[in-house]
Amino acid sequence: MGRIGVHEFITMDGVIESPSWSFDYSFDPKMGEAIAGIMASSTAILLGRRTYQEFAPSWSTRTAEDDPGAPFMNETPKYVVSASLQAADWSNSSILGRYSASTIRDLKDRVDGNIYVSGSGTLVRALFADGLVDDLHLFVYPLALGGGQRLFADTGPAAKFALAGSEAYGSGVLYLTYALAAPGHE
Repeated sequence: MGRIGVHEFITMDGVIESPSWSFDYSFDPKMGEAIAGIMASSTAILLGRRTYQEFAPSWSTRTAEDDPGAPFMNETPKYVVSASLQAADWSNSSILGRYSASTIRDLKDRVDGNIYVSGSGTLVRALFADGLVDDLHLFVYPLALGGGQRLFADTGPAAKFALAGSEAYGSGVLYLTYALAAPGHE
């Protein structure tokens, strides 16, 4: 059974929208190792439509020489949640249709390994609301934007997580790994 692991670049005030603000910070090689580790433990990718449409043209032309993450992004099976997308022409992509918690549960049952989610804010908030996120991989930037799309909805259900790991980088970015806390172990 697959586990859903969400990877996000996030500000201290919870903004995940358009993370071009992350370019103002140096990219520590250890951060690349951490992201590579998340990818290496994953056997599938789950994306929302907007993130898919942003990632497909960018990643599909990259090679391992361009970016060490390119083979994972291009060769791994990708599942896209979308009510409007008619075709998914990026290699190994399938459209799941409109968001449905039961469809995602079925996907988790079919996938042997972790399911990687990056970006996809609308999808991630729906996954949280339905209790389908197992792990969070947050790269927290020392920045508050004051506005923008946030990881957690203002009206979403409460959830408790247990810290599974942390790492600090010279740029001030923190890598925090959380697992969903088991009931009774909050």
